[in-house]
Amino acid sequence: MRSAVELLRQPDFQVAAVRCRDDHTGWSDPEPGDAYGLVLTRRGGFRRAGRGGAEFIDPTVAYLVVPGEEERFAHPAGGDDCTSVHLSDRLWQELFADGPVPTVVHADARVDLAHRLLLRPGGRNDPDFAAAERLVRLVAAATGPVADGAGRGSRLVERARAALHDRHPDAAGLVPLARALGVSPYRLSREFQALVGVPLTRYRNRLRVGQVLDRLEAGAESLADVSAELGFADQAHLTRTVRAHLGHTPGQLRRLLRREGPPVDASGGAGSPA
Repeated sequence: MRSAVELLRQPDFQVAAVRCRDDHTGWSDPEPGDAYGLVLTRRGGFRRAGRGGAEFIDPTVAYLVVPGEEERFAHPAGGDDCTSVHLSDRLWQELFADGPVPTVVHADARVDLAHRLLLRPGGRNDPDFAAAERLVRLVAAATGPVADGAGRGSRLVERARAALHDRHPDAAGLVPLARALGVSPYRLSREFQALVGVPLTRYRNRLRVGQVLDRLEAGAESLADVSAELGFADQAHLTRTVRAHLGHTPGQLRRLLRREGPPVDASGGAGSPA
């Protein structure tokens, strides 16, 4: 069952929160796209087949759709929560005038934060400026680094991503993960970066930074408890990792995620974290 709640509607863009509670491993019937858009996952995961092939979609991956594109979906994990952004033809052309349009992109921690800020009430209360600015920042952040080879649907990489996403015991390190998948650590590392576009270590840390943001949004006060729960060496390690990915400390992010008001630059000046 799929439901959608419209959050924003402007002449050039619409944003909706979509909840899907289907539970099936087989592919759905084809669903033709009727608009340009971007879809980001907030929670859960599902499989999607589109113009770029089949891909496992979770909060670390976003995808773009175009009118007339046929999509099929499978929900082996039981359901997901997504944000669907529809863009007008004119805005789409303006945003992608300088280059090709990717199909699937790696949604790093900066994209995750920009996504969360788009959904904050402060932006929805000022759709013409605050929400629009957050939206174009989100699209720009999401479509910058295109995942090399995305859409080819490597089963090995998909299984590795699923293990990391589910925090499986075998995903505690590269070597045990490679052993569980029946390949050498070198092959796993090489194919993961080739298909996803970032090293496996950085991908794992991006997942953990997203989980830190979840805890901060939920009101967690003890960073020591959060660091222990998510497998960081200590609170300082958590802080360094979050700052490397987002350019903000956890304390700054807590204030940023809790307040309402004008948009804040989510880029943070972050470099290239591990």
